[in-house]
Amino acid sequence: MLVKTFCAAVNGMEVTTVTVEVSITRGVLFHLTGLADGAVKESHDRIAAALLNTGYKFPVADITANLAPADLKKEGSSFDLPLAIAILAANEKMNCDHLREFMLVGELSLDGTLQPVKGVLPIAIKARAEKFKGIIVPKANEHEAAVVDTLEVYGMDNILQVIDFLNGTSSPEPCFVDTRKEFYEHQYAFDLDFADVRGQENVKRALEVAAAGGHNLIMVGPPGSGKSMMAKRLPSILPPLSLSESLETTQIHSIAGKLHRDTGLITQRPFRSPHHTISEVALVGGGANPMPGEITLAHNGVLFCDELPEFNKHTLEVLRQPLEDRQITISRAKYTVTYPCSFMFVASMNPCPCGYFADPTHHCVCTPGQIQKYLAKISGPLMDRIDIQCEIAPLPFKDISQATPGEPSAAIRERVIRARAIQTDRFCSYRNIHCNAQMTERMIHEFAEPDEASIKLLRDAMERLKLSARAYNRILKVARSIADLDESENVQVQHIAEAIGYRNLDRSDWAER
Repeated sequence: MLVKTFCAAVNGMEVTTVTVEVSITRGVLFHLTGLADGAVKESHDRIAAALLNTGYKFPVADITANLAPADLKKEGSSFDLPLAIAILAANEKMNCDHLREFMLVGELSLDGTLQPVKGVLPIAIKARAEKFKGIIVPKANEHEAAVVDTLEVYGMDNILQVIDFLNGTSSPEPCFVDTRKEFYEHQYAFDLDFADVRGQENVKRALEVAAAGGHNLIMVGPPGSGKSMMAKRLPSILPPLSLSESLETTQIHSIAGKLHRDTGLITQRPFRSPHHTISEVALVGGGANPMPGEITLAHNGVLFCDELPEFNKHTLEVLRQPLEDRQITISRAKYTVTYPCSFMFVASMNPCPCGYFADPTHHCVCTPGQIQKYLAKISGPLMDRIDIQCEIAPLPFKDISQATPGEPSAAIRERVIRARAIQTDRFCSYRNIHCNAQMTERMIHEFAEPDEASIKLLRDAMERLKLSARAYNRILKVARSIADLDESENVQVQHIAEAIGYRNLDRSDWAER
């Protein structure tokens, strides 16, 4: 007897419907075809034990199971459930009338319970697109799949519940998630708040400007000055995710297996902070089985690199193209995948190897040559993609000890949201341009053209501070964001002056002060 069940394979960000075909004839062999990897091939032993421990016997017959399309590589343990159900139906141990209506996903334990798997959300979206009535998933994944509306989602604890449901002997209620309610309820619940930060008003202002325009930022300061503390609070002042951004971000984390149990949608912007020993593959993605890297997990959020010069220089260089293109294409001999990676790049570093250059409370023992060598670990092309360079001074005791809390994140976030709304209106006719940091050369001349007084200030600053030519466009982009925070239609002199102050590392005499 020939029986078909349906599931899906996830490769990169693409999902393909997979038809599980099982044919049983006389014999004793089990054949599995369709480019299955090791985890899929091992499903035979898991299925046999699971059926035995739930009161069924694995058929003693010649079983041929095919995963179509046969030329697409199948990976992971999510094919256990559709294979087991197809084998039972082909052996006439259960009703197969409703198998065409549902997509099945799940890993089987040896006692028949269903274990959670990766990529359930994009699979559920594919099931809806393919006009399936519903999807059957492990109980731990039902909240994730139920985000997809107009699709019946059934979370099952074990294979016996699946069999009873498909036989029509039980009628469980499909899982329902009020997506919009859940989305809006958790958007503003942050554990970290800028109210905890005492002093450092100039740095908080730089972070506000960066959030308003989507600019990349680097903070330079001695140990203990609060660089990491403030960077971790950056998501609390970023504009809230839109529903489409939230769905896209949740899909990425679902594919990577990073979603927590009973999590429907990711409602806050991701914050990823990889250790400096990270490899190139872990950063950009790929591997033997392609998986999203840290830059993709930071999509629509923040990628924070603490102690930037400690990262491998070659690893940092792979960031250059993703920062520009906002997507990464990974090409290998056996596959080519493209992942989105539109993120804010935020970094921190010490000003010198000992960490105390220009610190009034400590003596720096580094020579100018050592400082230049330390800074040279970050290449010019990478630094060129960082719009805001902010120096942090140690916090005086009077600021640390004061009882008055700083400005809360909610107040800063309101200003950022208003500035982003201005940019949304400005760039509504441009495709894939959403904030000032993404402006092209032509758009800079159109929307951030300085007046005569500003041009004079820029000329004087570039000559006096010996700023590089690449700093010019960055200054104008940042000045446009400052003007948006002031709700000013044109870029004015004071906006240019503040933007110039955010180019400290471009100064040719920086290491000689």
